[in-house]
Amino acid sequence: MTQNIYDHPEFFEGYSRLDRSVRGLGGAPEWPCLRSMLPDLSGRRVLDLGCGYGWFSRWARGQGATRVFGIDLSENMLKRAAELTVDDGIEYRRDNLETIQLSNSDFDLVFSSLVLHYIDNLARLFQCIHRALVVGGHFVFSTEHSIYTAPRRPYWSIDETGTRSWPVDGYLSEGRRETEWLAKGVIKQHRSIGTIINLLISAGFSIARLEEWGPTDEQIASQPELSEHRERPMFLLVAAQRKGLDFCT
Repeated sequence: MTQNIYDHPEFFEGYSRLDRSVRGLGGAPEWPCLRSMLPDLSGRRVLDLGCGYGWFSRWARGQGATRVFGIDLSENMLKRAAELTVDDGIEYRRDNLETIQLSNSDFDLVFSSLVLHYIDNLARLFQCIHRALVVGGHFVFSTEHSIYTAPRRPYWSIDETGTRSWPVDGYLSEGRRETEWLAKGVIKQHRSIGTIINLLISAGFSIARLEEWGPTDEQIASQPELSEHRERPMFLLVAAQRKGLDFCT
């Protein structure tokens, strides 16, 4: 079962203070790029996997989606989402993405933000998402970049300009990683970009767009701390489409 770190009190307290928790989509620097990868949502049925506080679910309704289902493993996240939502067109549900069962051809868009790097059996989840989409339906997601989840050497290097870097080591050594982010013992899954894309293709998706997100000049001017992501991209953004039939096992 996926680690339910967001119900860990120390982790959730730290997460609640992040800019993306306080300001929602406007506090997520990758959002403008991710938003540009989305289809028109008018009249669409949307599934928000790892919905968190429900920021995207509410935004999708505001863009004309007819109904939105938000799924999350964390009771803390779902409680906050319910507190922030007054809309009968949005339904939140607790479920584990490792074992989730989705109905055939039930959605026009499946969206997921910064969740997939926690998933162990990603192949199964991609197959389930493919099955849940109508033919031609869209799957748009962000995940931590593979450079970011890869093992890193335990020292910094400094170039002639004084810029620090933390070199990647063992990039092709995939699997479970235990890290410290907001709390100790956070479990993530490292995969190469090639593995992620090939899992999508094997599930029956075609790749429409891929972005290795980095901040714009304007973002760096207003938030200088984002400049490090020009050296090591933090997010991988992918837009894919369902081509045909597949099955969740």
